[in-house]
Amino acid sequence: MDIHEYQAKELLAGFGVPVPRGGLAYSPEQAAYRAQELGGEVWAVKAQVHSGARGKAGGVKICGDQHEVWDAAAELLGKRLVTDQTGERGKLIGRLYIEEAPRFEREIYLGLVLDRKSERVMLVASGAGGMEIEEIAGKEPASILRVSIDPAVGLAAFQAREVAFGLGLTVAQVGQMNEILLGCYRAFTELDATMVEINPLVVTIDGHLVALDAKMSFDDNALFRRPNISEYRDKSQEDQRERDAADRGLSYVGLDGDIGCIVNGAGLAMATMDMIEHAGGAPANFLDIGGGASPERVAKVFNLVLSDAAVEAVLVNIFAGINRCDWVAEGVVQAIRKLDMTAPLVVRLAGTNVDEGRRILAGSGYPIIAADTLADAADKAVAAWKASKRG
Repeated sequence: MDIHEYQAKELLAGFGVPVPRGGLAYSPEQAAYRAQELGGEVWAVKAQVHSGARGKAGGVKICGDQHEVWDAAAELLGKRLVTDQTGERGKLIGRLYIEEAPRFEREIYLGLVLDRKSERVMLVASGAGGMEIEEIAGKEPASILRVSIDPAVGLAAFQAREVAFGLGLTVAQVGQMNEILLGCYRAFTELDATMVEINPLVVTIDGHLVALDAKMSFDDNALFRRPNISEYRDKSQEDQRERDAADRGLSYVGLDGDIGCIVNGAGLAMATMDMIEHAGGAPANFLDIGGGASPERVAKVFNLVLSDAAVEAVLVNIFAGINRCDWVAEGVVQAIRKLDMTAPLVVRLAGTNVDEGRRILAGSGYPIIAADTLADAADKAVAAWKASKRG
């Protein structure tokens, strides 16, 4: 689960990370009032959307008076911000963060991520802040510092100092960096985060370190024990299909293809998408319906997949263990009946009660295309999709 910048800053401030003063605004009038409250001469008006690269897309505006703040807020609110990370539809701007804009002399990148290869938290830092880490790696790979953190020990003070000196900070700033890094690591571990990123961490003209921007992501599976973090969820920033799936306990990720996938098991779902690509098609989604799927649940899954207007064919691939092929077949027939489905449908069943499942499909009277293997199913789904395009 992702959260907004202002929420990440609120959390990190609780762990001793210095952040600029700011306040939320939901209207131009409120934005101008926030600027007046904060005082000063320069303010940043920041669109609060779940995406990086907001500045490049025009989602961050620096203003020199309250009239400019009002105008910037009026321009941003209600707009869809399209960045490199949002896709063509963008993200709706429903709230702004009005923040004092300190003068600074340099930018630093800091990030804590879970490195699954080493099974440890990895601290990444660079003196080339202000860019995405992918850009930094491409343009200035030598500037990247990496520290693997032993989970039994945690981030050691000497490791934090090594990073600070490696970034070329002054002796006076090393202590500040030490506190920031230790605070970020505590936030990462104590809140079940999967990412903490400060980009940029700036060095102000008076020599202080301040987190000018911040992002945090959290492990969805740990939210049951972090109710305070769960309250930060903003459903308006999520893909509606993924949101509906999550609310129903389904694992769903929307993609850009044309062939909808209904599969049980994450590994089989990945293999199914690969085989569709291999056959010359493109999957419209990743979907794992899980074990023990009842006919009613299968029918609801069809409704979810077909809610994507881009879906022009559907492939059902079930290897039944806990599931039963006859349950799935009944759900497929129910879905076709209720949804008046016209898109080509390919179904491959294997495992528990497979013969009964195939009998139900064959006797349904609907034009269901049966397949025996995964490769056969992928080939038939792509062929049916192409045929429907020609028709």
